[in-house]
Amino acid sequence: MMPDVYPFHRALLGDSADAIEAEGEAKGEAKGEARMLLRLLANRSVTISQSQRERVTSCTDLEQLGTWFDRAVTAVDASEVFLDD
Repeated sequence: MMPDVYPFHRALLGDSADAIEAEGEAKGEAKGEARMLLRLLANRSVTISQSQRERVTSCTDLEQLGTWFDRAVTAVDASEVFLDD
């Protein structure tokens, strides 16, 4: 949410301000989900490749991150998490 200190920004940007704000929130949420997925994999001693790590950290699709997280809960190998998505 834009601070009240800059109300003129909202007046200048109009609906774009809301879209920009929502996009920033979604990116932040995806970043947090990715961090938790990587933490879960590390805590379960599931080794992932650098390309798999980059795939996770660059993913902005919350549904995909959730699917990977759910698989990681029971996975013993990275191939069980990433399958053929």
